[in-house]
Amino acid sequence: MNRRLGVLISGRGSNLQALIDATRDGRLDAAIAVVISNREEAAGLERARAAGIDAVVIGHRDYRSRHDHDRALVRELTARGVGLVCLAGYMRLVGPVLLDAFPDAVLNIHPSLLPAFPGLDAQAQAIAHGVKVSGVTVHLVTHELDGGPIVLQRAVPVLENDTADTLAERILVEEHRVYPEAVRIVLDGGWRIEGRRFRRTGAPGSA
Repeated sequence: MNRRLGVLISGRGSNLQALIDATRDGRLDAAIAVVISNREEAAGLERARAAGIDAVVIGHRDYRSRHDHDRALVRELTARGVGLVCLAGYMRLVGPVLLDAFPDAVLNIHPSLLPAFPGLDAQAQAIAHGVKVSGVTVHLVTHELDGGPIVLQRAVPVLENDTADTLAERILVEEHRVYPEAVRIVLDGGWRIEGRRFRRTGAPGSA
């Protein structure tokens, strides 16, 4: 797979920073071609610029529809030769225009062990349900919200005195470890999609 990444953000960009660090220290053989935010005030844009990466704002309010906004994203991503799109705190639903332009090549990171607690406030959902283990999931994005094939997961225990905020902080540490690893797995190839499953053809026990 083409190793040029396009990273979509809406906020502080801590997972973007994890990807930047991994490309710099050799853990991830890839180049971040562009960082795009739908919000001009997103702090992650400065992280990108500080790393010498092109940072672009494509504000969703500047377009009449989600399709029009997604078409603008696709134009920018394809112009930069992007092969894999990484959502890193991107607070917009991804529509068919983007998914069709990058089939099986849009990744998202989510702070729960999917399929448990999809959508917003996953950490608060975990606390409210009283689960003993939560975690992080990296998955391919499909038309189903947080429902795409799972590339990688890591568990994070839920402590008795955890709040949504303290759990989120500990999950975030694991996110920063897992996202570069999942991106590397996808870029390296040797996998296929079977139904809802992401199968690594060279992994132990694979057929």
